[in-house]
Amino acid sequence: QVHLIESGGGLVQPGGSLRLSCAASGRSFTSYALGWFRQRPGKEREFVAARIWASSETYYADSVKGRFTVSGDNAENTLYLQMNRLRPEEPAVYYCGASPWGAYTPRTRANEYEYWGQGTQVTVSS
Repeated sequence: QVHLIESGGGLVQPGGSLRLSCAASGRSFTSYALGWFRQRPGKEREFVAARIWASSETYYADSVKGRFTVSGDNAENTLYLQMNRLRPEEPAVYYCGASPWGAYTPRTRANEYEYWGQGTQVTVSS
């Protein structure tokens, strides 16, 4: 059974930074892609960034390119999301997901992810 546990959310001022972590366990993720999504109240879960575990290739939503960086520690099975220059419209619950179909192709739709963490709240406010 795959377990994903996010941490690192909190309150930050507009323009500030946060680093999220996702500890993954339960199996080898060599053939997986792990990704970050976010969900605002009343909205669908939205793709933010993903990393193909074996190749370390990364992919980003256009809205976060140049501000967010997804990275991972394969030895520790931990995924990170460094978020810089956070915007007032970006508060959300941020989720870590694992897709078993992401060995070679980035997965950017929520229904392509089989496992999810419980989420971590990010609040952007002055």
